[in-house]
Amino acid sequence: MITITDSAMARIKNMLAEEETPGMFLRVGVNPGGCSGFSYGMGLDDEESAEDVYMEINGLKVVVDKESVRYLNGLEIDFKESGMSGGFTIQNPNAIATCGCGQSFRMKDEEGQPQECD
Repeated sequence: MITITDSAMARIKNMLAEEETPGMFLRVGVNPGGCSGFSYGMGLDDEESAEDVYMEINGLKVVVDKESVRYLNGLEIDFKESGMSGGFTIQNPNAIATCGCGQSFRMKDEEGQPQECD
């Protein structure tokens, strides 16, 4: 199960409202790579696949590919304002280590594909 805080939900729903493509939803996933071994992917999408798992969180359609589900159980997505900027943050209880940027993580039993940070 994925949790989305109220501030992140408001930001995502605003982003969806600005889109001109009907049927858009939030897609969350994990890719090999990043400085810790795995990196998060999150964005708006309108294409679905038989390899996807669907959930509804407070009226928001969230889609995760089946391969990523095991990495994301318990994930919390938040949006934090910081001075003149802001951004999404991810807290993952399955990660044993994260990169300083917060976009890459390592699992206990899987290394992923660590890469040098840019």
